[in-house]
Amino acid sequence: MATQHPKVGVAAVIGDANGKFLVGKRKGAHGAGESLFPHSPFHSFGILRACDGGVETEGAGAWQFPGGHLEFGEDLVSCAERETEEETSLVVKGAGLIAVTNDVFETDNKHYITLFVKCAMTDIDAVPQLTEPEKCEGWHWKTWEELKQIDEAARSGASTDRLFLPLVNLIKQNPNVDNLM
Repeated sequence: MATQHPKVGVAAVIGDANGKFLVGKRKGAHGAGESLFPHSPFHSFGILRACDGGVETEGAGAWQFPGGHLEFGEDLVSCAERETEEETSLVVKGAGLIAVTNDVFETDNKHYITLFVKCAMTDIDAVPQLTEPEKCEGWHWKTWEELKQIDEAARSGASTDRLFLPLVNLIKQNPNVDNLM
C-alpha cells in the first residue's frame, strides 16, 4: 500500500473597505480529482463529502475563498495571486501568510494543509468576474460574522448553506476576524 501524504492548498483572503471577504459558492464536489477550490487543479466533480460534526463541509454549495494547489517551485504568495486572477479576474497583491489549517476529508480519504494568504486588490473598484461558471456559482462579499452565521446555521440544521472545510477550520481557529486583518 502506498503511503499517502497531505497536499498543499493556498487560499486568498481578500478583504474590502467594508470589512467583507470575497467568497465563491462551489458547484462541484471535491473528491473525484485533486481539488479543494473551484479552479484547476483544485476542482473536481466527485460525489464524496467531508463531514465536520455531521455537517457536510465540501462539495457543491459550499462557500470558500479563491485558491488552488501550490505548484512545484511556486511561492505561496504568487500562488494566491495567480489563483485569484485565474478564478475572478481580480489582480491582487499578496501580503503574506496569515493562517494554516489542517483539513482531513475523512470520507474522501484526502488530507490537505491549507495556507491562507492575506491579499489586497490592486484596484479597489474592480469587480470579481465569474470566469469559471461551470465550477463556481458566483463571487460574493460577506462579512466574517455572516460566514460564521452560515456555519452555525448549517450545524443547527437551519440551512443547507455551508462552508468548505478549510474555511470552517479557519473560523474555529480565528473566531475574531481581527486575528486575520
